Amino acid sequence: MDKKEFEVIIIGGSYAGLSTAMTLGRSLRETLVIDAGKPCNQQTPHSHNFLTQDGSTPKEISEIAKSQVTKYDSVRFYDGLAVSGKRSNKGFEITTSKGDIFTAKKLILATGIKDLMPDIKGFSECWGISVVHCTYCHGYEIRNKKTAIIANGERAFHLSSLVNNLTKEITIITSDKKDFDENQLAKLKQHNIQIIEKEISEIKHQNGQLEKIVFKDGSTEIFECAYASIPFEQNSNIPKELGCKLTENGHIEVSFMQKTTEEDIFACGDNSTMMRSVSMAVSSGTITGAMVNHELTQENF
Repeated sequence: MDKKEFEVIIIGGSYAGLSTAMTLGRSLRETLVIDAGKPCNQQTPHSHNFLTQDGSTPKEISEIAKSQVTKYDSVRFYDGLAVSGKRSNKGFEITTSKGDIFTAKKLILATGIKDLMPDIKGFSECWGISVVHCTYCHGYEIRNKKTAIIANGERAFHLSSLVNNLTKEITIITSDKKDFDENQLAKLKQHNIQIIEKEISEIKHQNGQLEKIVFKDGSTEIFECAYASIPFEQNSNIPKELGCKLTENGHIEVSFMQKTTEEDIFACGDNSTMMRSVSMAVSSGTITGAMVNHELTQENF
């Protein structure tokens, strides 16, 4: 790419990044989107709870979005991985794995998060297909099925309350000693939600479709689907490298305008919110684009 200097660099070209790019493109801002092409939901068969795109595949939504953003001449795309970033006299300097260096006045982190898979055989193959994280994204499709909730404590209790409206066959698998207070246990019993305090060794499946769970004591239990609460980490080290503060949960801390704790750096999408969905990523990207354009306007007017 011959052009190296931009007004804005967006790291990450999935839903949040593309939404930001569209907003900036419509404001004629010279924008570069750096994207490695590995969205976290690439294994998910269908995306839901997003008006006009309910039931589309993640890839279909991305392809339509990119084709629309590409129409704005001031937006450029770079296929590659951004590996480091630093401040410079031009604002920011971003280096890719290919050794290319780009500069911009403003930086937008749409870098996403990385799910940390547990050491359970078959888990990663089912993740996003029949082992899922969100009732709003997947719950309707797996309603009325025999469902496991792989979590403990407050998280398991919260998931149970949501899943209880979608199916009456719920079992919590704590993988350790159960961690519920008396009121929670009474509520779970009231709704006939079982608790298994065994550690999982394997998830048996066919092409990502859960069939049964195998425990370390050799016993098995048939399930059709499961919800799981697993840890994550930032998908990129650049936010930390540039000094962006993280929340206790590990998200990038942002204001209501999507500004990070570092001047001229914004963040949007899954890396900065617990509300993890395509529609929320698009929304936060639109806000980010508008706020960045506003700052550039105030600086240049």
